[in-house]
Amino acid sequence: MKNLLVALMVFCGFTAFAQTNYEKVMAEKIAKIEQSKTPEDFTALANDFLRIGEKEKTQWLPGYYAALAHIQKGRMLMRDGKVSELDPIAKEAQSALDKSADLSKDNAEIFILQKMIHSLKMMVNPQERFMSEGMLASDALGKAEKLDPENPRISLLKAEDIYFTPEQFGGSKEKGLEFFQKSLEQFKTYKPKSAIDPNWGQGEAEYFLANKP
Repeated sequence: MKNLLVALMVFCGFTAFAQTNYEKVMAEKIAKIEQSKTPEDFTALANDFLRIGEKEKTQWLPGYYAALAHIQKGRMLMRDGKVSELDPIAKEAQSALDKSADLSKDNAEIFILQKMIHSLKMMVNPQERFMSEGMLASDALGKAEKLDPENPRISLLKAEDIYFTPEQFGGSKEKGLEFFQKSLEQFKTYKPKSAIDPNWGQGEAEYFLANKP
């Protein structure tokens, strides 16, 4: 009996160490998302998360953050006008996100990234793709909101859409700023489930509110 108890204690200690090491490595990589400055940085980071996911086959967060890194790469290229490069990036992001979706059903954070992937694809040709990718993006965000209505990243994405849509198509910078403000208020009370769960977006809301036109 004594030997069994010792064995159990050793096993539990090893499991706790492994989990702690996983969270430590993830936290270090997550911090690099905001530090990344080039498309190449995001590609390397996405690959790092995928390698973690290969080892931690039951964890949904590595695939999620790999997808987020690809999405951020795409948004960077979009701002530079390189929209012709967005489709292959969106495909890589989708592949990574699918790994997470298989591990975590009905997860608002996954639907939030799904919305962002569809939006990237739409921006390749907004006029031709609004009725396809644009509608899919809206549907994904709606699913996220039903699952987690107080999630500040949902308000953040709504703010972006309204802020950057021309007024003749229903956009409004004033209304967009209202959603940025709502997102910021939600960030004050929204608590991620763990230290490595999604907690991004507050800086963007603060930026737009600090730089009102």
